[in-house]
Amino acid sequence: MAIGIDVGGTFTDVVFVDGSHVTVRKVATTPDQSEGVISGARAAGAVNQSLLVHGTTAATNALLEHKGAKVVMITDTGFRDLLEIGRSDRPSLYDVSVQRPPRLVAREDRFEATDPDLIGRVVERSPDVVVVALKDAYRDGSAEAEIRDRIRAVADLDVVLSHEIANEFREFERASTAVTAAYLRPIVDRYLERLSSAATPEIAAEVLVMRSNGGVAPVTSAAANPATILLSGPAGGVAATAELANRLGIPRVISFDMGGTSTDVCRIEDGEPVIAQLTEVGGYPCLVPTVSIHTVGAGGGSIAWVDPGGSLRVGPQSAGATPGPAGYGRGGRLPTVTDANIVLGRIDPDAVFGDGVAIDRDEAERAIAVLAERLSMSTVEAALGIVEVVESHMERAIGTVSVSEGYDARAASLVAFGGAGALHAAALSARLDMESVIVPNHAGVFSAVGLLLSPIRIDVTVPSLDLDPAAVDVLADSAVVEASAAFVDAVGTEPETVELAALARYAGQSHELSVAVQPAGGMDRLIASFGAEHLQRNGFARVGDPVELVGVRATATAPSGIEIPVPTPRPPSRRHRTVHTGEQFEQVEVHIRAGLAPGSVISGPAVIEDGGSTIWVPPGYAASVLAGGELELRR
Repeated sequence: MAIGIDVGGTFTDVVFVDGSHVTVRKVATTPDQSEGVISGARAAGAVNQSLLVHGTTAATNALLEHKGAKVVMITDTGFRDLLEIGRSDRPSLYDVSVQRPPRLVAREDRFEATDPDLIGRVVERSPDVVVVALKDAYRDGSAEAEIRDRIRAVADLDVVLSHEIANEFREFERASTAVTAAYLRPIVDRYLERLSSAATPEIAAEVLVMRSNGGVAPVTSAAANPATILLSGPAGGVAATAELANRLGIPRVISFDMGGTSTDVCRIEDGEPVIAQLTEVGGYPCLVPTVSIHTVGAGGGSIAWVDPGGSLRVGPQSAGATPGPAGYGRGGRLPTVTDANIVLGRIDPDAVFGDGVAIDRDEAERAIAVLAERLSMSTVEAALGIVEVVESHMERAIGTVSVSEGYDARAASLVAFGGAGALHAAALSARLDMESVIVPNHAGVFSAVGLLLSPIRIDVTVPSLDLDPAAVDVLADSAVVEASAAFVDAVGTEPETVELAALARYAGQSHELSVAVQPAGGMDRLIASFGAEHLQRNGFARVGDPVELVGVRATATAPSGIEIPVPTPRPPSRRHRTVHTGEQFEQVEVHIRAGLAPGSVISGPAVIEDGGSTIWVPPGYAASVLAGGELELRR
């Protein structure tokens, strides 16, 4: 028995598996996320369960809202301004008004390691956390450890060492990651402690937290390095999509998670999500393995507005959980994507969402009508315009993780989930000429499903100090040993599998690619694999040019062992509702998804309702029910 709980911007999604029975709940997200988690677990009937797996935005919110701890940083002589200098690039090359995010450590709180009164000056600043980030610590971390010991000899302070957070070269990114982890550590630690205390033993005997790498880890590991959980929630949906792709035998899919605040997309190849070594959240680079998710501010709660030039815009501002879209009847007055779908009839005007959110069609129409007046168009035209604009945002997002990286989106299937994903998926697949759309079971809470399916995962990177590709086998052996030991230390058991990836580049390049390697695979196989990957990603390979080995990453995993039962069938249900098809209002069939047997085919235009989500089948599309209950939409 297990319960997965994913916190979103509007709703907290709950999936409780009790043997062969699944209970799904949506409750409103609370300012203190732990309160919504506990109330959601209770609403689902979870009591004294063995496992709670949690996807949280606590770290992300604290970083974006700049509500972290006071951090003091110690670095090398001449590197005090490293956080400002970065890579000397501009966030937007031709924007003279662009603003970088504020540094997480004030300049007066940064010190050079050679300062003769270093320890006294650090203690005098009364920091919550001290970061030690020396430029060559990835080669040898003993100097960082020596400074930590000197600090702890005179003060009881939490000290973060950069080589323990990200044991890789690139002094700026490693320092940024260590500072980010330190900035978030007290907040995340208090949150997870509060959650664990409230959940244990009433709800769970054990709490695991989703990490950005697509795996879960014990609370203590997540709290030690909060930089690893910055994409905790979205990673759950990617993990569930990868499992679904494997089960259905679909080699290439793109996950499409549209929630209340944002849309997250990720490319998955042969059942494995693309993993990035470096990600950036809120303008802060983090050197941790992360599922390569691209996020845009386009969700059901995204607010529609008119810019100074008179053009219709959507997002990135969101109505959030409170007050939410105008159609939620909670005091929201601004028009959103959800309100547009209510006006168009695609969302049931009599529906009740989450924990008692009743749709108010009149309020949705009023909000859209105010916007329509400013645009000199009808309410329906404004609603259609909102849908068109938000879908253009999401189309570009899908292109970013596919076409922009050298992959043809037309050969992929779009896996749509989240509360609003299946409302827009068919239109997006048509825009991109994609193979098909798959809507999984429990689509409205699919990220929470993914939490339960995700393996326990620990990543370890062993850097190459001389960049020699001939050292790949030696580094691979070392990485396997280190990853296995780290897994045992975190979990208490041996991992079931350890997979290896080499980080390589051509001589003269500044960034590397990740390519899978086998133990004792040798240098020749590494060079061949790297050349093939470089050709795929960049359109060319420099055959014969020397290859440099930057490092080897080992990923130790153990499967969750949790299976999600197929939803219990219900009697067929069919009614009719007036829905705008994009051309005109029509009476279309409305089906309850649980009443559709495998093999059923629903021709568009039609609506299929699934509790926490709605599937819009536009004209020219047909939805087929697969053997496992998933829906496949094709033209």
